[in-house]
Formats: sequence, C-alpha cells, structure tokens
Amino acid sequence: MATRCIAHLDMDAFYVSVELRRRPELRRRPVIVAGTGPRAVVTTASYEARRYGVGSAMPAARARRLCPDGVYLAPDFPYYREASDQVMELVRASAPAIEVIGLDEAYLDLTGLPAPKAQMRALTIAIERDTGLGCSIGIGPSKLVAKVASDAEKPRGFVVLSREEACVRFRDARCGLIPGIGPK
Repeated sequence: MATRCIAHLDMDAFYVSVELRRRPELRRRPVIVAGTGPRAVVTTASYEARRYGVGSAMPAARARRLCPDGVYLAPDFPYYREASDQVMELVRASAPAIEVIGLDEAYLDLTGLPAPKAQMRALTIAIERDTGLGCSIGIGPSKLVAKVASDAEKPRGFVVLSREEACVRFRDARCGLIPGIGPK
C-alpha cells in the first residue's frame, strides 16, 4: 500500500493579490480588502499591511486604526470567483482527487502519483504563469500536516514534511497553529 501523500495549496493573500492584478500601481503598498460598514471585517491584507498588525477577520475599524495610510478596497467577489475558477481549473488538471476549500485553497491527494513534489512545483509555476498569482504548497502524509506546512513559509512557500518532521518543527508552536483552534 502506498504511503499517503496529501498536498495543500493555499493562494497567497488571495483577494489582495487578485486586486493587484488589475491595479498593479498598488504593489508594495499596504492594501486591505474590507467592507465599510460598522461591522465590516478584513477579508485579507497584503503582506505590507500585515506588518502593521492587520490580518484577516479583524474588524475593519481596527485595521483602519492600525494602518491609517493603507489602501482600503471593497470586496469584489464576482471578480474573485473568476480568478478562483482559473486557479482551480489548473488544480483539477494536476491530481485525480481534489477537495476545494473556499475560493483560495484546495487539498490534492497525490498518493501513488509519480513525482508528486515535481507535479506540485509545476502547478505553482503554471498558476503564476497563467493567472499572475502566487501560492504556497504544503505536502505531508495527512491534511493536517499539509495545511500546517503550507502556512509555514508564506508567501510562495513550498514545504514538504513527514509526520515526524512536522512534530519536531512545530513542537513549540502556539496551539492556534492547528486549523480550527483559536486563542481561547
């Protein structure tokens, strides 16, 4: 029986990256995609905005206090869905079994495929070439290891870990590293 090999693909700062495709003049600036209402939250922030402490799911009012000179853009979900469709078409062509999670991430079951790492490297190149967007890939023996690995070296990370390597690498990490576990 073949050892399980799972990849997790996570698009880097997806909504902001899609916005920067159509507004390249905003590159290298703190850009935040967020609604404008009193209960609005940040959809995503560029890596430049993250340096100010701005992050996804944060109240937009707090983001505006942390980064008053940021460029704030209203979300354009139809445009993001089009970009996601482009990416996921490439993802679907690269593995027989995939699970799409939202607009910007997917799990790929690479078990038994020849050269899975090379296939995922080729996928990242194809995504960037065909869409102008970057992604991070994590590869491991389970969804959990793959997901944690994909987040480990963003942006444009490519991390391959066995279960044992993941245990060593993340043994001192905060428990919030595990998807679904919050600060409380």
